[in-house]
Amino acid sequence: MRQTRRSDAAVATMTSDDAAGRRGLGTVLTVLFAAASGALAANLYYAQPLVALIGADTGLSRSTESSLVTLAQIGYAVGLVLLVPLGDVVENRKLILATMAANVVALAGLAIAPGLALLFTAMLAVGITSTAAQMIVPLAANLAPVEERGAVVGNVMSGLLLGILLARPLSSFLAEFVGWRGVFGLSAGVIAALGLASLFLLPQRRPEGTRGYGALIASLGRLFLDQPVLRRRALYQAAMFAAFSLFWTATPILLLREPYGFSPGGVALFTLAGVLGVLAAPVAGRLADRGYTRVGTAVAIGTAVLAFVLALFGESSLAALVAAGILIDLGAQANLVLGQREIYQLDDTIRSRLNAVYMTTFFLGGALGSALTSPVLENFGWQGVCLIGIAMPAAALVYFLVVDRPE
Repeated sequence: MRQTRRSDAAVATMTSDDAAGRRGLGTVLTVLFAAASGALAANLYYAQPLVALIGADTGLSRSTESSLVTLAQIGYAVGLVLLVPLGDVVENRKLILATMAANVVALAGLAIAPGLALLFTAMLAVGITSTAAQMIVPLAANLAPVEERGAVVGNVMSGLLLGILLARPLSSFLAEFVGWRGVFGLSAGVIAALGLASLFLLPQRRPEGTRGYGALIASLGRLFLDQPVLRRRALYQAAMFAAFSLFWTATPILLLREPYGFSPGGVALFTLAGVLGVLAAPVAGRLADRGYTRVGTAVAIGTAVLAFVLALFGESSLAALVAAGILIDLGAQANLVLGQREIYQLDDTIRSRLNAVYMTTFFLGGALGSALTSPVLENFGWQGVCLIGIAMPAAALVYFLVVDRPE
């Protein structure tokens, strides 16, 4: 009976996964996946340059303004652990559409929040429901032909990363015309439009997993321990994202000070240097499809080390800072896609959980990098920031080359 049920589930899954895999995703669906992932991920970063505006409008003190960004990040971590794994047991189309609909409601609530209680509640909900982006990526991997999986994941991740990289300058620009509430209101409209398009275009995928919710969530820790490829790739990316967050949290502070004395608008323009990092995702995916994952990983992690070597000269050279910003983004985004391509090869029945563990681990690395920024900058200066930025990816690179050798 157990074998029969498994066979029936496999047939049901084949109607979506295998059929879609044979014909490929197609341009329209790939663009939809990329656009939706990018728009959802951007929600986490709109508030970063707007906290002063939000604080002034809602009565938040300066010492608590940044807690809004932290709350969104906490919400995202909660969603990664509690919602994303459902993609292994719940029909994917319904799960994504329901989460996107909840995201629209949360964004609308944030835009009209009359007081601090609703403001904080809505921000937490925005973070939780924005994890629909991390339901879309494994769905794309499941629907892609095996020989094109890296390229498909790279293309979708390009959209997601572009959303992250453009969120800060875009929200700064829009706030000049529509205010901070208008930024989140517009985002709600964009997500609603993409959700409507997804209603008509998103294919169904019925996973064959049948375990209960409690067992599903409990399995995440076991996956981290039992899957060495997942564990190593997650920790490599955690080191990379820690360095990435360290750079992009510390650099705006440096640019606002002398000798640069940038305005907030100038800092927003500087962050556009990181947009070039989006080019790394599709290239890395294609390299992985051709068997160059190991070489690509070494180059990606080495690029992050080189970025911080250049950043050592950043106190007196804007060109060095720009080059460092480009390189750290290229390295981090390339390694992200290479890692995803590797973990998606492990077991197609648990891809949502694999993605949840992978993303949560490196997200925690990013949180560590952000948390280190202020104390390190205050006590050891810019050079201290750069030395830690060098050390984290360098340690990952040494382990990768010396210990994580192919069998």
